[in-house]
Amino acid sequence: MTAANPTRERTTARAAKRPRWSRRNPFPATVLENTLLTAPDSEREVRHLVLDIDGSGLEYEPGDAVNVTPANEPALVAAIVDRLGVPGDTVIADRKGERTLTNALIHGFEITSVSPYLLDHLATARGVREVAELLAGDKADLEQWSRGRDVLDLLNLDATWHPTPEAFLSELRPLTARTYSISSSPSVHRGTLHLTPATVRHRARDDWGDGRDRGGAASTYLADRVEAGDTVGIYLTPNKSFHLPEPDTDIIMVGPGTGIAPFRAFVHERAQDDGNGRNWLFHGARRRDLDFLYSDEMTVLHADGAIDRLDVAFSREQEEKVYVSDLLGSHAEEIYSWLRDGAVLYVCGNADRMARDVDEALTTIIKDQAGLDDESARAEMERLRAAGQYRRDVY
Repeated sequence: MTAANPTRERTTARAAKRPRWSRRNPFPATVLENTLLTAPDSEREVRHLVLDIDGSGLEYEPGDAVNVTPANEPALVAAIVDRLGVPGDTVIADRKGERTLTNALIHGFEITSVSPYLLDHLATARGVREVAELLAGDKADLEQWSRGRDVLDLLNLDATWHPTPEAFLSELRPLTARTYSISSSPSVHRGTLHLTPATVRHRARDDWGDGRDRGGAASTYLADRVEAGDTVGIYLTPNKSFHLPEPDTDIIMVGPGTGIAPFRAFVHERAQDDGNGRNWLFHGARRRDLDFLYSDEMTVLHADGAIDRLDVAFSREQEEKVYVSDLLGSHAEEIYSWLRDGAVLYVCGNADRMARDVDEALTTIIKDQAGLDDESARAEMERLRAAGQYRRDVY
């Protein structure tokens, strides 16, 4: 009889728990659907993707995220190769080993945004005054200048610079996966995983001088170059702090724009359980007929009782803009009552403005409804966070 080996058993157990699919080994998920959610004439472009994960072993819960491994636009890659003045099939050596320059630029490096390393090289080693002044100036000015510009723009700032491919690549960041909230319920959408990506596009500006449109690496990859039947590399990121509470607990969901994604998953999942918890959804869109995401589906879920309360802010349908934070304020008494009785409030979406405005609106609600001063209201907000009654997934 072989003696037990506790060390080996622990190692085996850890290996069994280790996810099979990861950043280094993404799962090739087949695209089943890739459709436009927003109207063609909307100012926003949001898509709905359904990925086949049947048999992959990938398991997720509502609130988790999926990471998509993008590929850069071949036309941009060709323009960079042409600017470098070498053939695209030139073999280069990098951290991944030997591969062609074209392959490296498509799959290995960030080229759709401004590289801080390349900026620093242009300012210090190449003496490009414009870049040096930007780096020495206000950070907000640099961010504004950088928005929409890409690596080809940086190369063109110094027409006399013709780096070797290896020298150029050394100034770039590795291409990383983009993370999206999962918008499906594993109980309802079995064997599939849904995501709701917004497409980032920067239309050509006069001061760029070349008439090129630019776009986000992953979002334009999914929108323009991925069709049903194609595969995309994915792996999961659990988000335990953003999972559903017990089925009998009330929840308030605040998700304007693509922030609705995890709440679509929440609502479908809760519709399948036997709990008595109520579901209140706040959503925000510019216009009802153009960019109210999943509008038909949300309306049906509301009519069927899966969504007990549905409030949508349409910011551009009246003279004065109305946002989700304004809707929260208009329901202050009821929101405070739900929170006081143990409801969990979730916020998902943009961190820059929306999340801050929602935080301020909730603080004001607590202050006014509970009769507290500013300091006490903020302390109560912190208590709600610590107790898991106020949960945010912002980006």
